[in-house]
Amino acid sequence: MPELNRVAKRMYNIHPNAMHLTVGEEIDGTFTLESAEFFQTDFQAEGRRDGDDAVYRFATTEDNDAVVVGQQRPGENGWRMVGEVDSVERADA
Repeated sequence: MPELNRVAKRMYNIHPNAMHLTVGEEIDGTFTLESAEFFQTDFQAEGRRDGDDAVYRFATTEDNDAVVVGQQRPGENGWRMVGEVDSVERADA
């Protein structure tokens, strides 16, 4: 059986506590996941960033190499891809 993505596994293990995520060069902040689950090796989660009213969705790529991030701002239809999670740490660390 293929291994779980290490970033997704870390996010899942920290959930439901707050975590500090870096998503590319644009997004860096404290996130709280409202849901997080694995379907075998596929990871999906949804949450919010402190001080931001957008909703964020997280999912592993088809090849399981990365966790990609989508963003939906209030009043928008659909999701906008904003990057990949580069790092994840406990917010209280």
